[in-house]
Parts: sequence; C-alpha cells; structure tokens
Amino acid sequence: MVNEAIVDQESAQVVRPAGRFRIYIGAAAGVGKTVAMLDEGWRRHERGTDVVIGFVETHGRPKTVEQIRDLEIVPRKLVEHRGAIFPEMDLDAVLRRHPEVALVDELAHTNVPGSGPHEKRWEDVLDLLHAGIAVISNVNIQHLESVADAVEVITGARIRERVPDWVVRNADQLELIDSSADQLRRRMLHGNIYPRDKVPAALNGFFRTENLVALRELALRFVADETEEELLRFLEGHRPRGVWDTTERFLVAVTGAPGTDVVLRRAARMAQRAKGELLVLHVRDPEREGEGAKGALDALRGLAEDVGGKWIEAEGDDPAGTVVRVAADRQVTQIVVGATQRSRWDELTRGSVVRRVLRAAAEQGIDVHVIARRGLGQAEPGGGAAGAGEEASGA
Repeated sequence: MVNEAIVDQESAQVVRPAGRFRIYIGAAAGVGKTVAMLDEGWRRHERGTDVVIGFVETHGRPKTVEQIRDLEIVPRKLVEHRGAIFPEMDLDAVLRRHPEVALVDELAHTNVPGSGPHEKRWEDVLDLLHAGIAVISNVNIQHLESVADAVEVITGARIRERVPDWVVRNADQLELIDSSADQLRRRMLHGNIYPRDKVPAALNGFFRTENLVALRELALRFVADETEEELLRFLEGHRPRGVWDTTERFLVAVTGAPGTDVVLRRAARMAQRAKGELLVLHVRDPEREGEGAKGALDALRGLAEDVGGKWIEAEGDDPAGTVVRVAADRQVTQIVVGATQRSRWDELTRGSVVRRVLRAAAEQGIDVHVIARRGLGQAEPGGGAAGAGEEASGA
C-alpha cells in the first residue's frame, strides 16, 4: 500500500506531486479512529512537524476532546442550509495555511451544499494531497462502496455516505482500529459513543452483537486483503526464490477430459477448508483440442465461477512446466491435478506428466495433490500430497 502518488480515477493518470495519505479504518463508530488520528497528529507535532486539524468531529466525547490538546485548528466554515447553520471544513483556508500534515475526520462525510467545490469530503482530501499536504483521516468499513450494500442487508440500515474503494486503497498506510463487539457495546452503555437517550435504540439496532461481529469481520478481511496485495507486490519486485506461506493458494490444473469436474470440485473444497484462494488453470493445446473439448472447457469455466475459483489460461509446449511456472508466479502453495486416463504405453513413450510436476514443484517448495477421478480409483485420504508413482491428466 506504499504509493508515491494518488491516481486520478477518471483520467487513469497519476497526479504528482502527492502528499502522504494515512487512513484509520474500523468496524463502527466508537472503536477509537478519531482518537488514534489525533494521537498520531500530536506525536508528529511533538517531533516538530507542522500539524493542523482541518476538521475534527468530537461528538461531545470527553476523551476525544482531550486528545486535541493544543493542536492548531483551522477555523471551520459556517454554512447556512435550509434555515440551519452547519460547520464544515474550510478547504481553501487549509490550502492557504498549507501545513505539512492535516488531520481530517470522517472521510465519507457529505458536505453541505454550498460549503465548497466538492460534494464529498474525500474529494477535499484529494485536493490537499495534490497540493503536497499529508493527510491523516479515518473511515468506517460500512462506508466503502464495495461492502455498503452487504452492510445494508446485514444491519437493515441505509448506508447513504460512501467512499470509492480506490480512494482507500490508494492510502500509503491503512491501519485497523479494532474492538470486540462486547467492548463496543460496553462503551455504548457507558455513554462513550452516543448520548444516553440514544443508547437503547442503538444497542437494539445497528449495535446488535451479530451486526458488530459481521462488521468487524468485514474490516479484518479488507485490511488483510490489502496487506496480502502489498506483500505480493513486494515479492514480484524482489523475486525471492520459492514460495512464501503467507496464506494458502490452490491451483487446480484442468483439461476437457471426462471427470475433471470432480477434480475441480475437490480442489474447491480443499481451498474452502483452508480458507485459501482457488485458481483454475487450463494449459491450451490447440493441436489436440477439438470442438468436444471446447464444450467441456466452457462447462468447467462456468463451474470454476460457481465454486469461487479464478479461471486462468496459459500456453506452453510443456504442460507440467507451465503449471508449475504459473503456480510459482502466483505464489501458489498447493497444486491439485487429476489422476491419469493415459495408457501405460503413453506413459512410456511420452513421459509422466505428474512426475515432471512433482520434480518442478519440489524445486519451488510447492505441494502437489493428485485426485482420483470418478471410475479411476479412490483418492488418497484427505487429498494428500502425491507419491512418486502417481500420474495426472489434469495438467
């Protein structure tokens, strides 16, 4: 997640220069995101960094107010809308002040009409970053565009304020502020999140235990996915030898041969049990694939989607070598292939595919599983690693 610039999503161009961007993310209000933002700003201020508060929303919480300490606050802009006065961040004032770091609360906030050039606060933040001002901000998981609809279904609450995922994913640092469901509910009961008159409705609504558990899981998965992507980018850049077992990734090699669907389903179950990613690889061989094979492969592609796998196609004169090469490139930890339908004569004259897979995979530190297809014998208990004498036709 270390980026040197912010990407302009509409033009798909990189805008330089860009300030550094840090986001605290949490499962729900009250986990401590604003406190963490203010604490980080104070630590930088103590080290001599020019830090200002562009906007902070304390919600009247004493602990949050305490964390402001003597940090400089850029005066808010007061905007009249429908007969009421609303305080908003004064974007122009922050830009004129041009600090090294600006603290900007509630990234998903919708600005009051007429308060500035943008509808959303995250757009204001991008202006600050483009001006070379570092920004520290925060957001709740339910406001991310990719999960907002799911949160509405889980909680029954309408999620009106949303942030595009690409804004959050372009942060240089994304830090999870975690809290258990029980701890959050205790904070609510003590009046540390909402005013006491709103506590009963909150505890029986959005802050039900099952809702908070689901939101926490969504936040944990989002941050874990970002960490995994960052690691893969590092690995691609440094190209260390072998596979890093940061998480399980399964690659199942498929052809149009009968029974391959059984192998694919078995691989999917293995991946699900291990909570790992499933890649489905077909090594193309135009000279030996007819129309019948095409229909079978189309069916396998549909099955791969149904079981949550990602379909990959590759070309190569050496199927075994291609399977292992793709597996190594994708940081796969386990390869799954199907048992052979080839005759002993084919094995003698054309060589054993699975033995080549085993040899090449061993050099990369990748486990290999050979799965018996229907009518071809029984699979090893638990789909264990292949022995030296087993053969494969999935490659």
